[in-house]
Amino acid sequence: MDVLSEVLRVVRLQGALFYNGEFSAPWSVYAASSDGVARHFGTPTERVIVYHLLTEGRASVRLENGIRLNLEAGDIVMIPHGDRHVLENGPPTRTVDDSEHLVEVLSQGLKLWRVGGGGEVTKVVCGYMACEPRLSHVFLNGLPPVFKVSIRNDASGGWLENSIRFSVDQADVSRAGGEAVLAKLSEALFVETLRLYIAHLPPEQIGWLAGARDVEVGKTLALMHRDPSRPWTLATLAKETGLSRSVLVERFRYYLNETPMAYLTRWRLQIGAQTLASTSYSVAQVAAEVGYESEAAFNRAFKREFTLPPARFRSQSRSAHTTSPKNAQTAKDHSSGSNREALTRPMSSGGQTKTP
Repeated sequence: MDVLSEVLRVVRLQGALFYNGEFSAPWSVYAASSDGVARHFGTPTERVIVYHLLTEGRASVRLENGIRLNLEAGDIVMIPHGDRHVLENGPPTRTVDDSEHLVEVLSQGLKLWRVGGGGEVTKVVCGYMACEPRLSHVFLNGLPPVFKVSIRNDASGGWLENSIRFSVDQADVSRAGGEAVLAKLSEALFVETLRLYIAHLPPEQIGWLAGARDVEVGKTLALMHRDPSRPWTLATLAKETGLSRSVLVERFRYYLNETPMAYLTRWRLQIGAQTLASTSYSVAQVAAEVGYESEAAFNRAFKREFTLPPARFRSQSRSAHTTSPKNAQTAKDHSSGSNREALTRPMSSGGQTKTP
């Protein structure tokens, strides 16, 4: 069983390829932040993952905390937590802020956006993926601020890259269902990137992603995510995975620092919180949906996790959703001004390279 697929089945992925760049050295582009992308695409959440696929040439990506990665054709770089970042190639140059051009770029579909000094060419296809934040945190929280994988040398990754290049090249041609195809390719690229990242984790890695790769822990996670409302016990989980209860607990604690039953309780409550915020189901219905035998037991567990009873949590979630974020966004943009200046300032050639 594939635990990643089971989790992704319920996090409601929504994505798109949103611009196609051809940059000639020297060039430097301040990439749109996740909240900026969310505003332009009207995503239901600000938890937006931005990524860039290099189809030709080379580049580097750097974050305001000093992390820098070198990229080459076939690499996809993912910024899972929406950190502000710069893509560039060549000697220090003035950074173009693509947020100032994003409306123009988006209005032309996936026609090439050209920037640079006329030297070595780098081609980049950029996309985003929006995930339901409450449910996607299980795997996103285990990811570094930025990481890259090479998809070109992987069979399925190579097919994806070729499909994306073809679809982007054909974007100017009016084709029925073209946007839907690009959205599905964006989703497939995101999943493929996670798959390759998990596959190349070092053996000593711990955390959810490493646990998902482990045979026994991954199977346990998949069982719980596939059917969270089933009346699981430690004994039934151990039997399904072929381990003793003590060994299962030990392995689960090693990777996730909690017991299987504690993890299951938290996951059920996260699903319950999302259901309360997004549906009109009664609290009793939600309790039954996530495996609680009584509304009272669900209420107690929910309040321990979220400090609010379910009904009040639903009311506050809906109130927050309907409140305009304009003032909060203005304050956020103002407070990030110094960070933007730091990012758009060219790095000295002697800067230290770091990797996550």
